[in-house]
Amino acid sequence: MITVEQHGIAFVVQANDGENRFNRTSIDQWHTALDHIETVDGPLALVTTGFDKFYSNGLDLDWLMSDGRTDTTFIEDVHRLLGRVLNFPAITVAAVNGHAFAGGAMLATAHDYIVMREDRGYWCLPEVDLGLPLTTAMYQTVAAHLPTQTLRDAILSGRRYDGSQMLAAGIAHELASVERVLPRAIEIANELGAKSREVIVEHKRLLLNS
Repeated sequence: MITVEQHGIAFVVQANDGENRFNRTSIDQWHTALDHIETVDGPLALVTTGFDKFYSNGLDLDWLMSDGRTDTTFIEDVHRLLGRVLNFPAITVAAVNGHAFAGGAMLATAHDYIVMREDRGYWCLPEVDLGLPLTTAMYQTVAAHLPTQTLRDAILSGRRYDGSQMLAAGIAHELASVERVLPRAIEIANELGAKSREVIVEHKRLLLNS
């Protein structure tokens, strides 16, 4: 379900399991992939993407209401994934190939840059409509990178943003055709990841603590 490929200095983590929702199996695979990539020395960048029309639709609520009921560490591990991407010690780029909802939108927003598919897909934080408030860790993840007004509108309205609206709102940094979303994200990752990793890590620390 989760694969890792290297393209230059960029490591591409791809989720390919339908809506790419987070459950125990997928979260463990995400952490295993990051464990592997973080061992790499020298210039490095991380790219994440989904498949077909889904980047990720967030928590697997069906699983949570069944087998996940007894998994007492699952939400903590979701928080840990968001935190790992937000604080990843290298450049990160989300290649958002389709829908990114709830936890999937949070994961995308945790990256340094987002390349969004221009013709299809929405980014949305629907928790206000679902009756499921953001946790502190989830809020901190989206608040770290979203403009203040966008953050306010997104979490209070549950609005769905298409690609052009994401760009205008400062959620996405670039739009690309479906064929170019991942290649463009890899290009950005290789270009920026070649810069001083030590300085990138320090500057990301300053940005996140400002």
